[in-house]
Amino acid sequence: MKTPEAGDAIAAAPRRGPLHGLVVLDITRVVAGPYCSMILADLGARVIKIEHPDDPDYVRGFPPFVGEGDDRFSAFFAQYNRHKEGITLNLKHEAGRELLKQLVARADVLVENFRPGTMERFGVGYDTLRAVNPKLVYAAISGFGQTGPNALRPGFDNSGQATGGLWSMNGYPDRTPVRVGTIIGDVSATLFAAIGVLAAVREAERTGQGQMVDVSQQDAVLALTENAVVKYTVDGEIAGPLGNDHPFVRPYGQFPCRDGHVFFGGYNDKLWALSCRKFGTPDLVSDPEIDTMAKRFDPEVYARRVKPVVENWFRERSKAELEAMAGDDIPLCAVKNIREVVEDPHIAAREMIVDVDYPQGRIGMFGTPIKLSRTQAQASGRAPNVGQHNAEVYADLLGIDAESLQRLKSSGVV
Repeated sequence: MKTPEAGDAIAAAPRRGPLHGLVVLDITRVVAGPYCSMILADLGARVIKIEHPDDPDYVRGFPPFVGEGDDRFSAFFAQYNRHKEGITLNLKHEAGRELLKQLVARADVLVENFRPGTMERFGVGYDTLRAVNPKLVYAAISGFGQTGPNALRPGFDNSGQATGGLWSMNGYPDRTPVRVGTIIGDVSATLFAAIGVLAAVREAERTGQGQMVDVSQQDAVLALTENAVVKYTVDGEIAGPLGNDHPFVRPYGQFPCRDGHVFFGGYNDKLWALSCRKFGTPDLVSDPEIDTMAKRFDPEVYARRVKPVVENWFRERSKAELEAMAGDDIPLCAVKNIREVVEDPHIAAREMIVDVDYPQGRIGMFGTPIKLSRTQAQASGRAPNVGQHNAEVYADLLGIDAESLQRLKSSGVV
């Protein structure tokens, strides 16, 4: 078994991109973590997903699946782990911890999403790994962060939505609050972590010093609450559920039409005047009760005068008719279900649905929203099987031959 020296060259994966040459060790599971490293992989980084040989990422068991029986593959897992190389490593084994240190000596970034203190209990916490590789960027994604009185609490997506304030603001005023209908606690933490990693990598390239990127789901969700914080600190008002309404901008929300609902946001004076003319009520432009944005923002005036007008504009028209009438002039669009989104020609033109072929079948998944003009991100790629790239990665990065790898496997290290 060859022990690499810090700074040895690393053989990069053949894909290209703006992060080509960046090596990322991914010790994460579920979404907050895997999605972060996948963003880096889409942008060209070489991402090595490290899983316990007997306890891999349990999202591999999440539906939907392609294939049947023992051969089935999770499309949910595939959507958050494309482009990655998969290896196994047992951090509870002393030899496994030593292998991780050797991998860290060859890497630029490590991403983990354990509860704070877990990596330290394994003996491979940030301080230990920083001593191995001072340039290491170590991203830790958790429910409540690495510091503070609640740091050791377990956290899930719903924990972030609940404690970051978003859950209390979502839903309708006359009902109990409703969680946001997607894992926004996980996803927001992922996005902030990816930004933090890129900033820290830039700093490491400039100074030779890495650092920890500490992102919590609670913090990330709190940062999504728009004007709720300043509304409280300035006016003492506690934000609550508003349904489909905006806290103060009107008209700006969801309105019913003949075959569903549309979003309409013609609230400023220019857009309001244009809308009045397009929908056949030009006299309202100069109506003294609603002729300015400030007047239309007034809740009582809006409910009595403005909302009925807008609802009347849309009631007998279809989503397609309304979008055609609005054209490129008015912010109006259909509220689409996921089938309509996946089949949207504009989504296709933006390459936001990519088809990836697996031996078990084809999976259509979302692409990358990051569009670069010169070094394009790549969104179409497979996720690995458990330990699929053990031989290649351990040979490439650490010089471990097949015989030595087999001994490590037999002893439960990989």
